[in-house]
Amino acid sequence: MLAKGLIKSSTKRYIVVPRFLLYDSMDFMATSISEAFQNMKGNLEITDLQTETVSTRQQNVRRVIEAGLSVSDSFLTGSYIRNTMIAPLTKADVDVFVVLDSKYFYNYTDGKNMGQAGLLDLVKSTLRKTYTKTPDISRNGQAVAIRFDDFMVDVVPAFNRKGGGYLIPNSISQSWISTDPKKHVEIFSAANSAHDGDFIPLVKMIKAWNKNTGNYFRSFHLEVLALKILDNVKISDFPSGMRYFFDKGREKMKYQTVDPSGYPGDVGSYISSAAQIQEAVNRFQTAFDCAFKAEDYAKRGYTQAAFDEWKKIFGDYFPSYY
Repeated sequence: MLAKGLIKSSTKRYIVVPRFLLYDSMDFMATSISEAFQNMKGNLEITDLQTETVSTRQQNVRRVIEAGLSVSDSFLTGSYIRNTMIAPLTKADVDVFVVLDSKYFYNYTDGKNMGQAGLLDLVKSTLRKTYTKTPDISRNGQAVAIRFDDFMVDVVPAFNRKGGGYLIPNSISQSWISTDPKKHVEIFSAANSAHDGDFIPLVKMIKAWNKNTGNYFRSFHLEVLALKILDNVKISDFPSGMRYFFDKGREKMKYQTVDPSGYPGDVGSYISSAAQIQEAVNRFQTAFDCAFKAEDYAKRGYTQAAFDEWKKIFGDYFPSYY
């Protein structure tokens, strides 16, 4: 539920609007730390109107691919379908997973037709035939990104994998990655149930911290870290949950983070050098220090100081104190 406010209409009736629409920025206000976290939780949600827009857009993209290529299955994946996407939508990616006929695999493997990069170029050219005026369509390592005016859609081509799951292309390493996004949805849903509905909101707060501090980490990496760190741990409240995540994350960042669906590979492999690992640890340390201070200030009744520390972590995602 979004934090809401009241404004008076021209007919002298009051209508309810999302609180963040009453301000020029995402900054809003609260009287306590508990209220602040609840308000932030609401304002990280994608609105119903945005959900409708995403639904229409992704269906259209899937129809274009299905009309131009032989497709055995297609579905939404990524943070949107795991319910871990955070507002604003304009800075988010919606992932569409397209399972292609196996004939394409044999046409784009073993170096044929530019391999994995060639497969992505095939998907790109298929999309370009319809989206002729779209600002930007480009391929990245594992997907073709379509940048619309309001948000981005990533189209991930895939193939059914022998033994289960899927293979997706990595055009950078010229290899195939084993994964199972449907299993990811099941895992995150189960984790949220195990934490009485508090796991997904906490993950969104973690991602808000990452965005506020420069997006050093990939979102899925942080989501999987949260799965591992909070496994069999009770989230008593959001402040202590955040502090606990930062505390344990300082050590976890030094090691591989395996795919929770059981396939080999490190979802944190983009952080590999000693300097990158140290930077990651430092970011967790800085956040932990702020969270620790914030909890201490709140316990001693210094509410304003506690708000100030949380704002260092979340920026304008976190309310101001009044």
